Amino acid sequence: MSSGTMMRRAYGKPAWRRNLAGYGLVAPIAVFLLLAFLLPLGFVFGLSITEPTVSLGHFRRIVDVPAYLMVMWNTFRTALTVTLTCLVLGYPIAYVVSRRSDAVAVVMLGIVAMSFWTSFLVRTYAWLVILGNSGPVAALYGTLGLGPMPKLLFTSFSSTMGLVHILLPYMVLALYSVMKRIDPSHIRAAHSLGATPWVAFTNVYLPLSLPGIVSGSIVVFTVCLGFYVTPILLGGSSDMMISQLIHQQIDQLLNWGFAAALSVVLLAATALIYSLYNHFFGLDTLWK
Repeated sequence: MSSGTMMRRAYGKPAWRRNLAGYGLVAPIAVFLLLAFLLPLGFVFGLSITEPTVSLGHFRRIVDVPAYLMVMWNTFRTALTVTLTCLVLGYPIAYVVSRRSDAVAVVMLGIVAMSFWTSFLVRTYAWLVILGNSGPVAALYGTLGLGPMPKLLFTSFSSTMGLVHILLPYMVLALYSVMKRIDPSHIRAAHSLGATPWVAFTNVYLPLSLPGIVSGSIVVFTVCLGFYVTPILLGGSSDMMISQLIHQQIDQLLNWGFAAALSVVLLAATALIYSLYNHFFGLDTLWK
């Protein structure tokens, strides 16, 4: 059979028959997402409005009770603080790595990746030792004669430190992927036109690295919103985040409906952030 005959037969079929092979490849993934993602989400949403009775009472309770609003505020405040701290620390790290030779960059990225690959539970326990009463920080205080060490563990400070340590690699890798593609000739051109290093950075390099700043901030912020282990091990009782509140409602109070409503609020906030990002930048830029 000639190739021309095969093409005529192929293009003579209806569109749905020509795309049948593609549908077959996508079907297993679609079934998996349906069973592992959409159905559980639908179950959680249903639980939030049907347990114990059909109503929106759980959502009204979240808005009406100041203690729950405080938990929401603390969650978003912590996520914003962690994101800004990761950006301030991660930007110069990513800049230095992107300006080095490939061999040096591989070593430096390996150091960043080692932290990324280490279990976040191990890193959280490491901060328990570092900031504890018998840790190196307390020993340094005693050596320098600075008096009694202020309480560091189980505070907002220790919780933020732990979250920054865990989420910093996300920011560095997002920034590095963008900075590596910035052509150094742009900076040299700005210098040749009389721009100072600061002017060349703020007017040329910083705008070109903006996609990395935005994508890294989005990833760090949304991951931090739902983080559970580190805040509960390092944070104080007055700094409760929404994930801790959900755990308390399920484990201690068996209030599944209210916990489901809190989960829906957290999911809606995350979806809103990604929707805004998609509107202004496009979600595909997160992995470009």
